[in-house]
Amino acid sequence: MKKTILASVVICYAMFLSLSSCKKDEVPQVTIIEKTDSIKVNFSATTPYTFFSFKNDAIVANTDSATTKWDFGLRFTTFILNSHAYGPGNAAAILQNTIYSSVTTAPDAGYAYDTSSAQKAIKDGSWYNYNPTTRTFSPKAGQTFIFKTADNFYVKMELLAVDYETFTGPVPQRLIYRFRYTYQSNGSKIF
Repeated sequence: MKKTILASVVICYAMFLSLSSCKKDEVPQVTIIEKTDSIKVNFSATTPYTFFSFKNDAIVANTDSATTKWDFGLRFTTFILNSHAYGPGNAAAILQNTIYSSVTTAPDAGYAYDTSSAQKAIKDGSWYNYNPTTRTFSPKAGQTFIFKTADNFYVKMELLAVDYETFTGPVPQRLIYRFRYTYQSNGSKIF
């Protein structure tokens, strides 16, 4: 009888240990990166573009313009995307008249690509107001850019300000773009 009770206790203890050591199925974590950044862009429409990578939160060298290392480029007030006409990537964009905090999911469809130098996804003048008296550019309020990056991740971005870099002389040399963005690093469309 003692052997039966002892065997039962050992079996129960073994079952307890085996059940308690089971791992729960892990739920994949949504990795969202939120940043506020600024880049300096050439003021002249004839100088090279400044390229930016959301993934690396960095400016990309012009020597890498033929790679997928960058997502968008800026020169003066012109945006280009790393797709079709300007690069080998798959970058695309939608400009929505929606407040940044209200954008919680990237759309499934409706993205535009730079199909030619004349047909850009982000139309020049569509995202800013220009004041001829003060000669200043200001991003239109309540607009959010939604990007599909060169390597197929999703980003929402809001331009916060466009200012002139301090300059001497009659014409500024550079503009400073201030923006915030949320980068979805695991391919999810949820922000």
